[in-house]
Amino acid sequence: MDTKTVAIKDARTLGWPKMLLLGLQHMFAMFGATILVPILVNGYFKGEGISVQVTLFAAGVGTLLFHLITKRKVPAFLGSSFAFLGGFATIANLNTGIYKNMTMGEKVPYACGGIVVAGLLYLVLALIIKIVGVAKVMRFLPPVVTGPMIMCIGLSLAPSAISNASTNWLLALIALAVIIIFNVWGKGMFKIIPILMGVVISYVCAIIFNAAGMTNADGSAILDFSSAASAKLVSVQPFVLCKFDLTAILVMAPIAIATMMEHIGDITAISATVGENFIEDPGLHRTLIGDGLATALAGAIGGPANTTYGENTGVLELSRVHDPRVIRLAALYAIILSFSPKFAEIIGSLPASIIGGISFILYGMISAIGVRNVVENQVDLTKSRNLIVAAVILVTGLGFSNGLTFEIGGVSITLTGLALAAIFGIVLNAILPGKDYKFPSSKDDEDNSQLSDISM
Repeated sequence: MDTKTVAIKDARTLGWPKMLLLGLQHMFAMFGATILVPILVNGYFKGEGISVQVTLFAAGVGTLLFHLITKRKVPAFLGSSFAFLGGFATIANLNTGIYKNMTMGEKVPYACGGIVVAGLLYLVLALIIKIVGVAKVMRFLPPVVTGPMIMCIGLSLAPSAISNASTNWLLALIALAVIIIFNVWGKGMFKIIPILMGVVISYVCAIIFNAAGMTNADGSAILDFSSAASAKLVSVQPFVLCKFDLTAILVMAPIAIATMMEHIGDITAISATVGENFIEDPGLHRTLIGDGLATALAGAIGGPANTTYGENTGVLELSRVHDPRVIRLAALYAIILSFSPKFAEIIGSLPASIIGGISFILYGMISAIGVRNVVENQVDLTKSRNLIVAAVILVTGLGFSNGLTFEIGGVSITLTGLALAAIFGIVLNAILPGKDYKFPSSKDDEDNSQLSDISM
């Protein structure tokens, strides 16, 4: 059966109660990874880093801003980007110049200022695309490049799923089993909220196991509510205004090269998932502007950079509900939660093992979308040039698990494996002879179906 025929484009047909649940499902999908970034950053800055409340607020507002700029057409959620973690760590360790006598907390605004500049660089690429046309840009990103890139997005996250699941395999397998059962055999509304059901049922099991005295594999408690107990019910987010310094900018801004490449891959993956050509409409320039401004806004108020989230792309594929309104509901939930440290801590107590079990499905779905991208566009892998391009992308994207770090002018810069894969794939496809994929000569070409194949 062609599953595309049963996809729901307008969730209002399900009714508002069901839409609210679907939004909650997307919120759970993004929550774990989104709050993990400030937790890791706080480790670099010895507890004086980025606030979880500010992070959730930035993610929610950034997502709504992205939807506004992209004409409310792209069902993408923007959560915290892991690509900038290396930059945060570098700035935390700076001890020369103006940073010599600074406390860790005083360094954070300068790191955020670098994020603002990184976000603004998105606008430069968007302007180039607007001037030369998306068709000319996408000539460098045929399915032989985008397909393996999408595969890498999912597969590169696989170790994270295993690591989280291994903390308590029983809970991870329960979450995984519940999702499979509801997705395959569920009826009505339950069939389109398998992720939410996986979270709820496995969390109830976690409460029971914890009460019975069971522990995680390392002997730690399955659930820890100590942070939630001491947290306030309602409080204003502790915003921090960014500051600018050339050293911090040179650390953070170049990372945008990597995240912009990842953005193109993510938008291609979302397009392939929902069967729409978002590269053409609302346009790659608009999605870049939306992502860039969301990142700049987050940095301006003391939050981490934003990026389109693969977890939520997996939810789109699994639920078959492709209405951007549902994503906007998730964004509103994030904003509301950002005003309540207690509720944020309660949801943050979700065991890592459950997140790992859920990730088995979500990350695998993303990789499968990449395979579908290659198959549906009939990429001929019997041709050596296509095989070489795909092989280099896959090995680079998965092999450089820690990225590639180099120094320019005494500043350490790290390109992620995905960014390197995109760069190598684009360059190889451009220089190797024998291209067999045709693109329209202009945006107004009568045969727009060819361009739509990019993201089908």
